[in-house]
Amino acid sequence: MTPVLRAAHLGHRYGATTVLRDVDMVVHPGETVAVTGPSGSGKSTLLHCLAGILAPAEGEVWFGEDRIDRWSEARRTALRGSRFGFVFQFAALLPELPSVENVAVPLMLAGMRRADAVARAAAWFPPLGLAGLEDRRPGQLSGGQEQRVAIARALVTEPAVVFADEPTGALDSAAGAKVFAALAALTTRTGAALVVVTHDQEIAARCSRTVALRDGAVVPGVAA
Repeated sequence: MTPVLRAAHLGHRYGATTVLRDVDMVVHPGETVAVTGPSGSGKSTLLHCLAGILAPAEGEVWFGEDRIDRWSEARRTALRGSRFGFVFQFAALLPELPSVENVAVPLMLAGMRRADAVARAAAWFPPLGLAGLEDRRPGQLSGGQEQRVAIARALVTEPAVVFADEPTGALDSAAGAKVFAALAALTTRTGAALVVVTHDQEIAARCSRTVALRDGAVVPGVAA
């Protein structure tokens, strides 16, 4: 199977501090990959390089047949808006908009008519257990509900890869388990790959594969 995402010999620094060291990683369509490691191990920096948020100081990042680390910031931004989805620790919803419009925002930014974007966004609410909450604003939702709205927003553009950075970190264990189950199930159902940064070993155990980092490098023998 051809990888959807591939990194080779990634290295990155912030000033004099090296945060990634010769990292190789391959992600295939439909798989879920957990990136684990202690704080400061380079997990989020790796995710940002894979997602085109950062251009690595060293190495290569490939999305399909395209080497995206050489692309301009504008071209990488367009890629993130069309082919990648993102879920972060905090939902980062727009408080003034109802939930369904929060989900529709990426579609409208891409030029879709508001009515069509809202209709497509609304279709994601029942699969995420959010039916009937479309018109509620973020302040009227629980933390778990907000994060599921964020998942809908990440998936509404039908991305090839979803990146999740500590998606359950702000939730209690029960809510976090439900949110991650929904994220993993729906991402897999769409055929997208899921790359999730997490400290939670229970979350990592639910992924099809784990890549562990320590001091910016992949820990030998831990990736599975």
